[in-house]
Amino acid sequence: MFRSTTFRIAAALGLGAVVFAGSNPLPSYQRPVGAPPPGAEGVKIEENLGRQMDLRLTFRDEDSNIVSLQDYFHKGRPVIVNLIYYNCPMLCNLVLNGETEAIREIPWTPGNEYEIVTISIDPRETPELARQKKSTHLASYGRPAPGWHFLTDNDGSAKKLAELIGYHYRYDELQKQFAHPAGIMILTPEGKVARYLYGVRYKTRDVRFALAQASENRTTMALDKIMLLCYQYDPKTNSYVMFAQNFMKLGGLLTVLFIAGFIMKMLRAERHKMA
Repeated sequence: MFRSTTFRIAAALGLGAVVFAGSNPLPSYQRPVGAPPPGAEGVKIEENLGRQMDLRLTFRDEDSNIVSLQDYFHKGRPVIVNLIYYNCPMLCNLVLNGETEAIREIPWTPGNEYEIVTISIDPRETPELARQKKSTHLASYGRPAPGWHFLTDNDGSAKKLAELIGYHYRYDELQKQFAHPAGIMILTPEGKVARYLYGVRYKTRDVRFALAQASENRTTMALDKIMLLCYQYDPKTNSYVMFAQNFMKLGGLLTVLFIAGFIMKMLRAERHKMA
């Protein structure tokens, strides 16, 4: 019996090793709560509830056509706005995945009850890249979504929209990455900011409620402001490391601790039986 328990413990330890393998130790640098890492000062979401967006701003759609933001605000539909960049190595994908997961559970369809406009903040990114990203996420969504649009910048419009909506980001020349917050914005049919949802996971009921409120031209202040930045500074390597990646490493550490606790519980139970 004890040998069988030992085998199960060894297997659990092996699982823990797989979970934790390849994860570098979390950076020792600890910054004050709410303080941005060096190089990311000013990176934040500033809530501009009720502010009117400039619907004359133009972008390029997935087919390289120049489109106006006005094209997506019509027929009384609220609009979810994502500001990301398609080549983001980590956080933007998590935002899009979280959004896709949330709207998949909503009985409404983008293009019928609401619209989604996903816009790249990187002026170098192309409509072809936007088309590829659209194909990936529509496949994940699992059903037609004619109202989900993937756009790229045109004449600096992405930056102008970001400033209006309160989405502040910076480009790091050394790392060749954008430091940016994580979240989605819900706008009214007239193009006014109605709600901010933070982080990379969104509760379906929160998204649905925000869309319903926005459709009635009502604004709602966010109760939880869980801010994630795309990277943070690690002085041990003199470089920036992905915050979201470190968050996952922490999850791996918690898994190991959970397994260790389970092992201790098993050992105590075994000793009690043998006593």
